[in-house]
Amino acid sequence: MEQITRIGMDTSKHVFQLHGVNAAEEPVLRKKLRRKDMVAFFERLDPTVIAIEACGGAHHWARLLRSFGHEVKLIAPQLVKPYVKRGKNDAADAEALCEAMSRPTMRFVPAKTAEQQAALMLVGLRDRLIRSRTQLANAIRGYAAEFGVTVATGMARVVSLLDRVRSNATLPALAREMFAIQAEEYAQLQARIDEVEAKLMAWHKADECSQRLARVPGIGPIGAVMLMMKTPAPELFQSGRQFAAWMGLTPKDHSTAGKTRLGGITRAGDEGLRSVLVSGATIVLRHVRNGKGTSPFAHWLEQLLKRKSPKLVAVALANKLARIAWKLMATGQSYVARSAPAAAAGAA
Repeated sequence: MEQITRIGMDTSKHVFQLHGVNAAEEPVLRKKLRRKDMVAFFERLDPTVIAIEACGGAHHWARLLRSFGHEVKLIAPQLVKPYVKRGKNDAADAEALCEAMSRPTMRFVPAKTAEQQAALMLVGLRDRLIRSRTQLANAIRGYAAEFGVTVATGMARVVSLLDRVRSNATLPALAREMFAIQAEEYAQLQARIDEVEAKLMAWHKADECSQRLARVPGIGPIGAVMLMMKTPAPELFQSGRQFAAWMGLTPKDHSTAGKTRLGGITRAGDEGLRSVLVSGATIVLRHVRNGKGTSPFAHWLEQLLKRKSPKLVAVALANKLARIAWKLMATGQSYVARSAPAAAAGAA
């Protein structure tokens, strides 16, 4: 076989499409292989450069192929799409991967280790359990309201609602039995969430950088853990703004002909990571508006609230938190809160 300089590989569960070129950029490999045949093929092949579309399974293949001596580059799907010539099939996707990899300005995704992916399972499991708990709590509230039993908002009130239903003798026996089943399910979900969060906190306490991030107002332990687990190498970003843009916290740009037109945030990147920063920023903003406690961002937020709505201000604070987090991760520095007058002077 003629010497192959690079290969684009479109992956799936069972079938893998390969597209390879030589030094003259001529296609010399177009092949579709089953899983076991693909592994055997790359074991025999001389070391080369392989491009794979970044996804959960791609990190496993990157680790495996690197063990065979190959260089593997992961590319985000949205960066590969412009190189698909026409139509959508495995061969076209593999060719687009091979072409995209050759671009000098192409950005690549660092491959995760097995330990990093195991840690990310904790975050994903916690998110799924919390969504299940919220769904169940809403169902319990809805059923209770049908019998005239209501309680104030808040997840902490669900247990008291179940206690009231259990002690309400006017409810039909079947209804009390169904509420008892839901109460047992709710308790099991809460126990699972506590177990997962305990593992997350143990991971947080064992990581020095995560502890430094947690000292930033609005990030906290869970936000720090997610930043450490989901963020690629901080040195890949040239600035805090680039990191915030990767997270989707910068405005969309629709500028043309010298006219600047900025829209809402791009919402690019990881939704869970962006959401935890916006949630933390919302809590900080709520404390500032209610006059509870002191925040190093208080003066800046108060001035911003005079011109913008609270939701926009919360997103702006999330952007600032992302930039601060990048600085701490990239430099190894610790967060030092400035007083309100000093912060105002710095802003000026």
